[in-house]
Amino acid sequence: MEQSRPTKLSIIGAGGVGVAIAYAALIRGSADVVALHDLAAAKVEAEVLDLAHAMPFLAAKSIEGGSDLRVIAGSDVVVITAGAKQEPGEPRLALAARNADIVRALVPGIREHAPDAILLIVTNPCDVLTVVAQRESGLDSARVLSSGTVLDTSRLRWRLSELVGVHPRSVHALIVGEHGDSEFPLWSRAKIGPVLVREWREDGELRFPEPELDRIADEVMHAAYRIIEGKGATSSAIGVSTARIVEAILRDERAVLPVSSVLGGELGLEGVALSLPTVLGRGGVERVLEVPMEPAERAALERSAEAIASTLRSLD
Repeated sequence: MEQSRPTKLSIIGAGGVGVAIAYAALIRGSADVVALHDLAAAKVEAEVLDLAHAMPFLAAKSIEGGSDLRVIAGSDVVVITAGAKQEPGEPRLALAARNADIVRALVPGIREHAPDAILLIVTNPCDVLTVVAQRESGLDSARVLSSGTVLDTSRLRWRLSELVGVHPRSVHALIVGEHGDSEFPLWSRAKIGPVLVREWREDGELRFPEPELDRIADEVMHAAYRIIEGKGATSSAIGVSTARIVEAILRDERAVLPVSSVLGGELGLEGVALSLPTVLGRGGVERVLEVPMEPAERAALERSAEAIASTLRSLD
């Protein structure tokens, strides 16, 4: 029986986030082959060697990399992490102009060496850069996406689980919109097991009145800033989150994750990329789900879309 060829994940940028993604993907077996690229030859070669020394204990089959972009040849998914990092207190959208130029410079080489790859943007502001990458590459919007609010959603699920003492996998809640200051939880749909979060009771009392929901949303939204202040950057959780997205694609799972992609009329929005629950499979974005929202949530989504559109206009 003919065997399928090995799957390949390439990561551009050997900084903290890029290495964390490579490390998570190798441990989880997200792809058979993981490649790491960076222009800093000594740095990327050292990172690849360090990871290679653990190969007897890893799920993936091989790790490779270097400073020549040809290392991404044959990739099924290319993750872009290269870019200027977010400074303490700096909004993600402030990075837009600097990192848009980096993405524009990378796209031609990616298209040359990995023409069949799906592009996954992790560099911030990832929503804005998803639109930039899709425009520059000319790829169908299904094949260009970003990590969006997958990590933000994981933070929300973990925080709720801590507050009520259940496993995070039993919390079904979403953060949608911009991966940034205008993101928000869909409280109208959030559940712990089969029970709506808004209806969860302890000792006969509602555990999550509206002020408490607002406090949790603010805590989750600003979690990244707290981590940046303490250690300089977020890395570990985005590494695992990105590996999870890659798995959904390469394994053709048709899993629903809140990634960001360029919308084509869903919920009346077009030409902007923001996070909504999305079916992911081997072709990338299979379908964006038009989840019902309360009027206040719909208004928040439109504000989020306008924040992204405004930044895009500033780049034109």
